[in-house]
Amino acid sequence: MKIRTSLLMLAFCLLAVSAFAANDALMGTWKLNESKSKLAAGGPKNNTVTYEAAGDSIKVTIDGTAADGSATHSEWTGKFDGKDYPSTGNPGEDTRSVKEINDRTFQSRTVTVNGTDAQGKKYKSVVVSDKQ
Repeated sequence: MKIRTSLLMLAFCLLAVSAFAANDALMGTWKLNESKSKLAAGGPKNNTVTYEAAGDSIKVTIDGTAADGSATHSEWTGKFDGKDYPSTGNPGEDTRSVKEINDRTFQSRTVTVNGTDAQGKKYKSVVVSDKQ
């Protein structure tokens, strides 16, 4: 019975490590690469995005610049399961959802943003960030 319990615990530990390792490549700080990005004129910029473990969730901290040049800071803690989780610091959103498509290794991070500015004009930015 002890051997079976030990094997089950080992399997559980390996499963937990592999689940964490899939997100491990994303963890850390990512910095905006403006030369590779296609930023909309007058749109906001996320200068740095930091991913860190927060229990069984991931905390995302974003520091950037608003369209008017003022500093921005927002935080979000949740899972990459496609469900909405509360977001703070961004007046344009109350919640955010992220869904992991696959567990590829990340060297750069590309995010497409479709938004509407304060004047009601729609914009699209393609943001490329490099891991620091």
